[in-house]
Amino acid sequence: MTKKKAIDFLRVTHLRGPNIWTYRPVIEAWLDIGLLEDFPSNKLPGLYERLVAWLPGLIEHRCGVGERGGFLERLKEGTWSGHVLEHVVLELQNLAGMRTGFGKTRSTGDIGVYKMAFRTREEHVGRAALEAGRALLMAAIDDTPFDLAATVAALKEKVDDHCMGPSTNHIVEAATERRIPHLRLTDGNLVQLGHGAAQRRIWTAETDRTSAIAESIASDKDLTKTLLQACGVPVPEGALVRSAAEAWEEAQDIGLPVVVKPYDGNHGRGVSLNLMTEADVVKAYHLAARKGDSEAVIVERYIAGDEHRLLVVGSQLVAAAKGESLWVTGDGVGNIIDLVDSQINTDPRRGTTEDAPLNALAPQHGAEIILELERQGLTAYSVPQAGQKVLIQPNGNVAIDVTDKVHPSIAQAAALAARVVGLDIAGVDLVAEDITRPLSEQRGAIIEVNASPGLLAHIKPAAGEPRPIGAAIVGHLFGQAESGRIPIVGITGSRGTALIAKLVGCLVHLTGKHTGVVSSEGLFLDQRLVTAANAVNWEAGQRLLINRTVQAAVFESNARMILAEGLAYDKCSVGVVTDMDGFEQLGEFYIHDADAMANVVRTQVDVIADQGVAVLNAANAAVAALSELCDGEVIFYGLDPALPVLSAHTGAGGKAVTLHDGKLVVIEGGSDTVILSLASLKPGVIEHPDSLLAAVAATWALGVPLDLIGAGLRSFDPRARAPNR
Repeated sequence: MTKKKAIDFLRVTHLRGPNIWTYRPVIEAWLDIGLLEDFPSNKLPGLYERLVAWLPGLIEHRCGVGERGGFLERLKEGTWSGHVLEHVVLELQNLAGMRTGFGKTRSTGDIGVYKMAFRTREEHVGRAALEAGRALLMAAIDDTPFDLAATVAALKEKVDDHCMGPSTNHIVEAATERRIPHLRLTDGNLVQLGHGAAQRRIWTAETDRTSAIAESIASDKDLTKTLLQACGVPVPEGALVRSAAEAWEEAQDIGLPVVVKPYDGNHGRGVSLNLMTEADVVKAYHLAARKGDSEAVIVERYIAGDEHRLLVVGSQLVAAAKGESLWVTGDGVGNIIDLVDSQINTDPRRGTTEDAPLNALAPQHGAEIILELERQGLTAYSVPQAGQKVLIQPNGNVAIDVTDKVHPSIAQAAALAARVVGLDIAGVDLVAEDITRPLSEQRGAIIEVNASPGLLAHIKPAAGEPRPIGAAIVGHLFGQAESGRIPIVGITGSRGTALIAKLVGCLVHLTGKHTGVVSSEGLFLDQRLVTAANAVNWEAGQRLLINRTVQAAVFESNARMILAEGLAYDKCSVGVVTDMDGFEQLGEFYIHDADAMANVVRTQVDVIADQGVAVLNAANAAVAALSELCDGEVIFYGLDPALPVLSAHTGAGGKAVTLHDGKLVVIEGGSDTVILSLASLKPGVIEHPDSLLAAVAATWALGVPLDLIGAGLRSFDPRARAPNR
C-alpha cells in the first residue's frame, strides 16, 4: 500500500472479450490511490477548475447521474480519484479521435484499492491513455503544468498507427449495427466479419469476393478500355505508347487536346489533362512512365467536363462524387506554396491523415502540380501578380456528393463497367458536363475502373450528404437473413465441463456440421485432437472462430478465464452453467464470496443471444437464479424431477432434462419423452449423470433431433482417445 497522494497501478489487463464489466473489450486497471483515499475531489482545492479548463468535454459525461453534466456534478460533490481517472482516460481517448463512453470504478474491499475498467477500441491506445490520464490527473491534483496538446498529439499518432482506418471502421460499425461480429486479423485493415463458415473478409474496399483477375484487369487501363468498348460502354479514343515521340504522334492522330496517363496507374497518379503542345505531351509521358510500373503509357482524347467518381457495390451504384478545379489568386507577395497553404490547405477537410476527406497539397513536391504550373510558365516558387488566377489542379477535388443527381442510364453504365471488369466493389471514373443527362447526349465517357477505391470521399464528402457505404458493403456480403454467426455453445463452471463440451461436440457433429471444441482437454475439430494442451483461453477460442470450415463451436470456460481474459465470443446460442464453486481460489482477483462469484459466472448468461437458450443446473439455487437474467429461453436440468425449481418450470410449460426410473427424459409442455435407458450407455457416461443431462439439454436447445441425440449417446465413449490430426 502506498502512503502518499499518488495513484499506483497494481495490475493492468486487457479483457478482450465479454467480461464482468460489459460485452465489449475493456482495459481493467487495479488502482492503489494511497492517501488520496482520504481526499475525495471536493477536498482537493482547484481540482474541479483545472480539470474543466483542460478537459471541457467532461461536461458531456453523464456518469451515474444519467444526464449531461452528471460527472461534473459528482466531481463537485466529491468522488474518489479512481472514478475521476476513469473519466479523464475516456475523455483523452475521445480527444484522440477514438470515441468511447463506457467506464466503471468499484472498490475491492481493501482500503484505497479500486478496480477501474474503461472501454477502448484498441489496446495500445487504451494503455497509453491510461498512463496519460494518470499524469494529467496528478498534475491537476498537485497544481503543476501539463502539456495537454502534446499528450493528445501523441495519442492521435497511436490511433493512426494502431487503429483501423476510418473507412474500414465505417464498414465494421455497419456490421455491428446488424449484430454481425467482427475479428481483426492483422494490425492493419484486414477484418473478418462473422464467425467460422459464415464469415466474410474485408480489406477496406476489397472483399473475399474481389477477384484477383479483376484487379489485374483494372490495373491494365488499356485492357479495361478494350473490354468496356466491346460491351458498349462509352470510353475515350486512345492508344498505348512506349516512347515520348510515339506519344506525340498518337496525340496528333487522335486530335488535341489529349490526356496522358500510366496504363497501370490508380487514383489519378501520373495523369495529365488537356494537353495541347508537344512539349506538354513529352513531359506528361515521362511523368506517367515514372508513376507507373513500366514505360507503357496511354494517350487518349481529352473529354471536356467535370470528373466524377462513381462507387459501385455489387450491382448497384451507391454513391457519386464530383470534382472541381483548384485555383489560387495571387496577391503580389506570396509564392504559389504560400498561396496554396493560405487559400487551399486551410480548408479543415484537408489533411495528411486517413480521416481527412481531402489531401493537403504540396506544390513543390506534387509532380502533377509541378507539370501543370510549368504549362502556365510558373513554378511552386513563382510569385503571381495581385489578382492573377493560377490553376493548381484540374478536377482535383473529387469529394462533392452528387449521388442523387446521377441519371439512371449513367448509373447503369457504371454498374455495367464494374461487371465487365469483374469487380464486386469498384470506383468508376467518368467525365461528363452534366451528370443529370445521359452520356449519349453529351461527350461523356468512362475513363477508368479502379479496384480498391477510396471510400472516404463518400463517407465524409467535402460537400453534400454522407452516404451509408458501410451498410451497402455489409449488405453486399450478407443477405438480409444472414447474421454471419454459427451456433455457439458456451459452458461455464467447474464440474464436468470438459465432458459436457466433448459430448455436445460429438452430438452436434452427428448432424453433419463441422464442429470445433475448445476445452481443458484440448482443441478438437470434428472430434480429432488438434492441440492437446488446455485450450480454455481466448487465443484458442479465436482459432475456432477464424477457421472457415467450422459450422458450430463449443467453448468450455471458467470464472478465471472470464476474469483474466474475457470470453472468446461476443454472443452464444446456448449458455450452460453447471455451478459456482471455487471462489476460494480467486482471491487474487478480489473474489472473496459467493455473491462476487455469481457476478462473474453470470457473464455466461449475459452473452446468450435474444433467441438463445440458457441451460441451468436446477439443483444449484444460485445457478437457477440466473434464469431471471436470460433474454431467451431456459432449460433446467437435474437428476431429480421433483426439484422445486425444475417442477415449477415444467409445470408452467417450460423445458427440462431429468432422470426417471433409470431413463433419460426430456420434458416440454408438461409431456415427457424418454430418450433412452441409462443401461444402454457406456460406463464412462453413466458415472457423470449431471454432465450427461447438461449436454443433452444443450444439444436439444440447438435443435438436434431427440432420436439422433439418443443414437449419439449410445455410441459415445468418453474414455476413447480422440485421433490426432
